[in-house]
Amino acid sequence: MERTAAARLANMLVSRSTKQAESVQVVLVNGESVELPSVLADVMFRAAELVAQGRQVTVLADEELLSTQDAAEILGVSRQYLVRLIDRGEISAGKVGTHRRLRAYDVEAFKDARDAKRMAALDRLTALSEDLGGYDLGGKP
Repeated sequence: MERTAAARLANMLVSRSTKQAESVQVVLVNGESVELPSVLADVMFRAAELVAQGRQVTVLADEELLSTQDAAEILGVSRQYLVRLIDRGEISAGKVGTHRRLRAYDVEAFKDARDAKRMAALDRLTALSEDLGGYDLGGKP
């Protein structure tokens, strides 16, 4: 039920984005309507898209500070590995007292860059495999 509703909402918001609408009008069950600015509709779209895929959604402000454990969970790595990334300067972190803290924005930027590198590598591997005939089925269906 939850995933189906999220998928419907995501589809509705996608059609809105193709029309480049400035805002979205949401009508509540009680008939009251609320106009959402485009930026909020974009957040709703992304959240609905993830829920429709069965994924968990957390909304964080860009400047929110995260512990190394929270950041590691978002990135899907161990806390120890994240600390090594911080020590090597691959991801920015500051200290609050004796504890390291990372801005949510920096964690998301690192994750996006990492994911883009992974996709580029996968694209190169796919192209190489195609060049070597790795996708030929040899006449078999």
